[in-house]
Amino acid sequence: MQKNVQYMKEGGLKKWFSQKWVDIGSKKKGGGFKPCGRKSASGSKRKYPKCVPAAKAASMTDSQRRSAVARKRSKAQGVGGKPTNVPTFSKRKKAMGGGFMAKRQMMGMI
Repeated sequence: MQKNVQYMKEGGLKKWFSQKWVDIGSKKKGGGFKPCGRKSASGSKRKYPKCVPAAKAASMTDSQRRSAVARKRSKAQGVGGKPTNVPTFSKRKKAMGGGFMAKRQMMGMI
């Protein structure tokens, strides 16, 4: 029981709510990102937001941010009345044929 209490103190939902969430799809002119969310989807000029904590947004590269936003916006939004979730970081694809060592093995170099 003590482990559960300790875990609740360190983070969880309380930490999630206390973080500053930003939309990595819309930059501000002076730097940084606009806060996450829109007033209403139908009346908004802004595109669908991809929200992450500000600390994570700061640590992401520009290409990682573009990739995450593109993956989010390529999916159908709000299917069945539920929000669309996509992973912030895409999984790396494995090389064809098992990678460098497998190719050398096939060529008879090893």
